[in-house]
Amino acid sequence: MEPKLADQLNTPAIVVDLDIAERNIHNFQSYADKNGFRVRPHIKTHKLPVLAHAQLAAGAGGITCQKISEAEAMLDGLQKNYDCSPDLLITYNILGHEKLDRLKALAHRTKLTVVADNMTVINGLSQAFANEEQPLTVLVECNTGADRCGVASPEAAAELARAIHDAAGLQFGGLMTYPPANAHAAVENFMAQAKQQIEASGIAVPLITSGGTPSMMSAAEAPVVTEYRPGTYIYNDRSLVERGACTYDDCAFFVLATVVSVPSENRAIIDAGSKTLTSDLLGLTGYGHVLGRDDIRIDQLSEEHGRLVSDQPINLKVGDKLRIIPNHVCVVTNMFDSVYIQRNGIVTESWPIAARGKLV
Repeated sequence: MEPKLADQLNTPAIVVDLDIAERNIHNFQSYADKNGFRVRPHIKTHKLPVLAHAQLAAGAGGITCQKISEAEAMLDGLQKNYDCSPDLLITYNILGHEKLDRLKALAHRTKLTVVADNMTVINGLSQAFANEEQPLTVLVECNTGADRCGVASPEAAAELARAIHDAAGLQFGGLMTYPPANAHAAVENFMAQAKQQIEASGIAVPLITSGGTPSMMSAAEAPVVTEYRPGTYIYNDRSLVERGACTYDDCAFFVLATVVSVPSENRAIIDAGSKTLTSDLLGLTGYGHVLGRDDIRIDQLSEEHGRLVSDQPINLKVGDKLRIIPNHVCVVTNMFDSVYIQRNGIVTESWPIAARGKLV
């Protein structure tokens, strides 16, 4: 495409500042290298093989996906464009014959690890891989306070580890958690106990993997962890700024929107609604931050409209372009087929979002 300024793009559009994204990648990789643990970034934020490759080139030891379809898209792009077959981790309980068949196909193409927190999943994985030449590596997912998936105690983790170790077609690979922010002490306590109990059964614990961008720069406070899985860090977003994890200068991703109506002196309407900014609030008030306009609140969304209000004259006119940092960047990525790439302040190309919209 012809190089242009972001403000010249048709809207609504999403733009990634590659200079900032690369800086974010290298900043955390340097922290991890200094503290002696591996990085395995989660690709759900960007869904782009080209950025996964950038993360691997910076020193990441593998990538994390949440769905088989994401893993397929990443592997297709990385093998085709970079002759690269990364170490893949899928951090989701996988059930059903169709998904298990696709999982086996992935395992034939690259090193693959999955997770489980119950015997139903373990039994299904074992049945699928019992006759495979290479066993499937399975981690036990542990609940260290987020109260989503995961076994509830170190004792339960040890029990599942033994079950995986004994199951046909499987090999126990370690422990996995996705904790709340700043829960390093809880992670250390749970994982250390689980590791001790598993090793007491004569089973090695080669990997302990944790994650989460909000507290990634203090990840070393849980030294039992050998790997960390940040996702949003590559772009950052308003929720992370509000948590104090970064500043708006660290946000590599923005939504470009156009003012389409100014019906009153303190209200304006943009062409970015819930189909662009999404309805995610993440505990915040409003649906994004308008860069350079701290006085403006995006207080309402319909499907194609976003309402901007201010306690003072809004001083916008129809046709004005605005840059918005979304509350939660990962879901906004999934709303678009492609993203514009900005380098040195100039938009130079558009990349298709390879893993967006994948259902399973």
